[in-house]
Amino acid sequence: MFSINKKELTWGGVPLSFETGRIARQADGSVLAFLGESCVLATVVADTEPKLDIDFVPLSVNYMEKGYAAGRIPGGFFKREGRPSERETLISRLIDRPIRPLFPSHYRYETQVICTVMSFDQKHDTDVLSINAASCALTLAGLLAKERIVAASKVGYIDKKFVLNPSLEHMENSSLELVVAGTKDGVLMVESEASQLSEQLMLDAVMFGHEQMIPVIDMISTMAASSGAPQCEAVPPTPEMEALRLEIESYETAMLAQAYQTKDKQERRDSVAAYRQSVITMLQEKHPDMASETRWLSSVKSLLKEKERHVVREQILKKGERIDGRQRNDVRPIVCETGIFPRTHGSSLFTRGETQAIAVTTLGSGTDEQIIDGMTGGTRESFMMHYNFPPYSVGETGRVGFTGRREVGHGKLAWRALHPVMPSKEDFPYTLRIVSEITESNGSSSMATVCASSLSLMDAGVPLAHPVAGIAMGLIKEGDDFVVLSDILGDEDHLGDMDFKVAGTEQGITSLQMDIKVTSIHRDIMQQALAQAREGRLHILTIMNDVLSHARKELSVHAPQIQTMQIATDKIRDVIGSGGKVIREICQVSEAKVDINDEGVITIAAVGADSMRKAKDMIESIVADPEVGRIYRGKVVKCLDFGAFVNFMTGRDGLVHISELVPRRVEKVTDIVREGDEVNVKVLEIDNRGKIRLTMKDIQQ
Repeated sequence: MFSINKKELTWGGVPLSFETGRIARQADGSVLAFLGESCVLATVVADTEPKLDIDFVPLSVNYMEKGYAAGRIPGGFFKREGRPSERETLISRLIDRPIRPLFPSHYRYETQVICTVMSFDQKHDTDVLSINAASCALTLAGLLAKERIVAASKVGYIDKKFVLNPSLEHMENSSLELVVAGTKDGVLMVESEASQLSEQLMLDAVMFGHEQMIPVIDMISTMAASSGAPQCEAVPPTPEMEALRLEIESYETAMLAQAYQTKDKQERRDSVAAYRQSVITMLQEKHPDMASETRWLSSVKSLLKEKERHVVREQILKKGERIDGRQRNDVRPIVCETGIFPRTHGSSLFTRGETQAIAVTTLGSGTDEQIIDGMTGGTRESFMMHYNFPPYSVGETGRVGFTGRREVGHGKLAWRALHPVMPSKEDFPYTLRIVSEITESNGSSSMATVCASSLSLMDAGVPLAHPVAGIAMGLIKEGDDFVVLSDILGDEDHLGDMDFKVAGTEQGITSLQMDIKVTSIHRDIMQQALAQAREGRLHILTIMNDVLSHARKELSVHAPQIQTMQIATDKIRDVIGSGGKVIREICQVSEAKVDINDEGVITIAAVGADSMRKAKDMIESIVADPEVGRIYRGKVVKCLDFGAFVNFMTGRDGLVHISELVPRRVEKVTDIVREGDEVNVKVLEIDNRGKIRLTMKDIQQ
């Protein structure tokens, strides 16, 4: 019934296997991939009819985690997986990024890749496994040529040695987490977080990861050959398309070249749009029978983009002329400002050319931590980084209130850049949220976010180990000739071959991300890009340091003050109270936030000294033991025939017997006290069961 083809190898000391022919046989390509006992099912389906009215590669990638993979039932009311989590979104992007450049630019068959985590062993992560499984499924479907098979690996740096695909436990001791993907010829994508490592070490890590992925590429190639997978064949353009290309190429080019020398983004956009319209009008007049066809117009626009790409690249590569007139390693003018909003805890404005980011930092307590429900169970995150890209930032209208994959990815990149320099929870017991609002964009808003966020954190008084800055590098490559560009514009990103983002401190790199649009790049290009990026990063840090080089000594008066207290673990129950009654009362009365952990560490977050004092006094009165002979102020909480109960410490009641109310005979307790009265009492006795006897005799009331 099944025609199973299975290949396996030992990879980094762990068994890796790919299997096809047993599951999801109606998909164009399907692979069940195992790394240890972690398993991913990757499927690929491509439509048989092309979409000729679009001008982009219609590829979608979805990575999905299932609770059953780790033997867990999802949290929440519905008890089933909901919308994609941040991790699922990020890994979907991670799979997409090295695959997309390998499709021909004119590919128009809608293609969907789905990677589903079927088993998770709590040791071997499924991100790299999913990239390799997707690549294998695409190859089996005949969508990737043999020379374009892609693979990925993860690199750690533990005890000054590179480690291939370290386990989740080993990653806790690693100063590097780097995912690299590529073909046999070179690297396609890099994603990393590092503990201020040098450029040379990061380059060596990338090359190590690339070397280690070659056996996986060979296994995919062998598996495709033995499965009889269809060969991926290049589809030549139609004669009509080729004729249209020649017409567009022969049309006046000087106007387009001049448009791309306009420094202002909006003016440049208008000039380029005018050129496009002039070409379209000319072609519509020459071909009136085709003018109304959507497919024809889409082809014209696609070919115009190719011409624009050629013109800009030729100006940079052969003439050394960038769009805005800068040299290849020049950084645009920068202005930094901090403390721009009076009521926020920390804020900054970072402007670099026509790219601008506002970053706002908010300090919170433990109750503000983000609770994440995933395959590894529930975790808590005390550092959050959120990135917003409203349409007005590029002078457009559009949908707002929607967080897309781009926003999630850019926010996580900035998070990785800052995370290595953040203080520990013990040194700075705050929950931190940064929001980056991109108010202008013309290239590398994610790196502007890194710079603005670093300033905003220091403005809020967060003691960063070192300030962090980021810069985006570009590449123009034709054959063996190439030019690396510093601080790229949006058009240079769009029309170039590489988006290479490097963030770090003066000491080293904290995050590196690379995506390329050609089939691969070699070591020399990466080495030059890293060297140029360091030069630019240090330049940006110098400007930032002139404004704010370290954390402010005092927190904002509007930020919560946090203090911790240690109590005995047997007192935790007393502070919490039945059903949380006592701790809720403390929060309500003091207007402070109070958290307590299993070790008896209490964290109090309060705005204002009075609120902090009230909370501390109430807690101390609970955990303190009453002393025999000491006088306390209390409130009568209940009157009975035989006496009155008085609450004289938070959570502590004692009995004043009717004979101890006053130094004379009393007929009724309510003749002396009533519920709600405040009285002074003295502790007479505490028995071995903890019951407390009080007296009001001879006590000044």
